Amino acid sequence: MKRKYLQLLLGILISAIFIYLALPGLHLHEVAASLRTANYWWIVPGIIVYFIGLWVRSWRWHYMLRHLKPVSTQRLYPLVCIGYFGNNVYPFRAGEVIRSVMLKKQEGIAVSSSLATVFIERIFDGLTMLLFVFLALPFAPMPTNLRNLVVAMTVLFLGATLIFVWAAVRPQRLTAIYGWFSRHLLPARARPAIDDIYHRFLEGLRSLSSPTDVVMIFATSIIIWLIETVKYWFVMQAFPFTVSFLVLMLVNGIVNLATTLPSAPGYIGTFDVPGILILSAYGVDASLAASYILTLHVALWVPVTLVGGYYFIRQQLRWSDFSAAETTVATAQKQ
Repeated sequence: MKRKYLQLLLGILISAIFIYLALPGLHLHEVAASLRTANYWWIVPGIIVYFIGLWVRSWRWHYMLRHLKPVSTQRLYPLVCIGYFGNNVYPFRAGEVIRSVMLKKQEGIAVSSSLATVFIERIFDGLTMLLFVFLALPFAPMPTNLRNLVVAMTVLFLGATLIFVWAAVRPQRLTAIYGWFSRHLLPARARPAIDDIYHRFLEGLRSLSSPTDVVMIFATSIIIWLIETVKYWFVMQAFPFTVSFLVLMLVNGIVNLATTLPSAPGYIGTFDVPGILILSAYGVDASLAASYILTLHVALWVPVTLVGGYYFIRQQLRWSDFSAAETTVATAQKQ
């Protein structure tokens, strides 16, 4: 319990630092004026496009699960929305675990196996964000104070990708290494349960064992994030400024990389401040950029949270389920 509150306090502190860094350059009365004069009808097509992207995400998950059990995109879509709901209102990304728990209840797929596919999703999302950043850089140079973040994230995601692909392609070698650690370091009483989790997790990685599957997952991830960038473009139409689609790809890439950092629920600060900095670097007034990013953040957060909350209630879930999911994450991290 103490660890949970320390994580929450750390997230709130990081969000507060991000907000503190942004406030000196903002004129809040100008931000409010921009918000009052925005044409919010442009958000409607943006929301429609966003939910199309969620459907594509559900199809990607269906594709990655098919070696475990064929589950239709239609059945996975509510679980994806519940996952977003949990991530948006809970500070520990427990939504990722709860959708795997729900998949276990509905389809009998082991939580550890489906969590492996969720980890793969996050890695390929991160790689796609980095691709967006590097594609945009020749045409839309990135502010210097964000370059270190991009370099660190590049090393992290490329390293994780190589490890997961190696584990999927050469499971025998990984199993031999794990077997040594299991025999020499794990308590005999806990070994059977942990061994079972390991083997089920490794089974979930099989979607990376084929080059065709890797290309398909990566291509689908690119489509997903291009669709989300289209939403950024629609919301931009509500405000009196214009930047290129490549700059919006850069904004999308940086803000979503930044949200991998611990933060308060809803990615407060970690989403907003990098977006404001990038747009300001390309000549957009900081207060106008802030009003746009704030509107975009709300347009991304509210609709999927409401839809996910609807499915949450419909599935007769409880808040304690998210606490249990967070405990599962913490236990896995300790192991």
